[in-house]
Amino acid sequence: MTIHIGADKDDIADVVLMPGDPYRAKWAAETFLTDAKCVHEVRGMFGFTGMWNGNRVTIQGSGMGMPSMSIYANELIRDFDVQTLIRIGSCGGMQPHVKVRDVILAMTASTVATPSSTIFKDLNFAPCADYGLLAAAAEAAKSMDVDVHVGGIYSSDTFYDERPDLNKEMQRHGILGVEMEAAELYILAARYGRRALGVMTVSDHLLTGEALPADQRERSFGDMIEIALTAAFA
Repeated sequence: MTIHIGADKDDIADVVLMPGDPYRAKWAAETFLTDAKCVHEVRGMFGFTGMWNGNRVTIQGSGMGMPSMSIYANELIRDFDVQTLIRIGSCGGMQPHVKVRDVILAMTASTVATPSSTIFKDLNFAPCADYGLLAAAAEAAKSMDVDVHVGGIYSSDTFYDERPDLNKEMQRHGILGVEMEAAELYILAARYGRRALGVMTVSDHLLTGEALPADQRERSFGDMIEIALTAAFA
């Protein structure tokens, strides 16, 4: 057990999917895993372990933002020896050709700052996904006929952003979408030699103001989870 994950080491699988919302972790485990068991619920940040197509999987909530992601990813890697970590969650679209309900595979994750920023000092480290996971996820999306985009995203350290000038420059440079966790996950995976990927469903759009209705989110998020699971065991 750790401070934030109240599970025994054997309770956590080598592959962990990480939604921000702990209740989304519960829904995903009940929907996609067989024999799913809640292995801990410290601070209400649920973790479930079960089987998918004969493979053992943990689905663990990460909370909102990079500091929270850093806590759970650090503990999963250092104390539970997790090898593959895939963020699954929502994001905001930032390009005209990216539509609500589309899936984004984050090849890179730009950011202003992360909890790891002080380590690099004056170096602008470039966080990126594991190529094997990225390629497998792209192939899985293609086979499922899902509208998918592969490229750079922005991991913001604020939810209520007040930098339209920065958004404009990111859109100009092809950033596909914005979320709040992937960059720190990628940095930690690089530091410890683990595999990481961000698979995000576009739930709203910064340019059009369109947002996915709550009653349609679970159906759309299902594609994202299926892609992540398929990639993890490709």
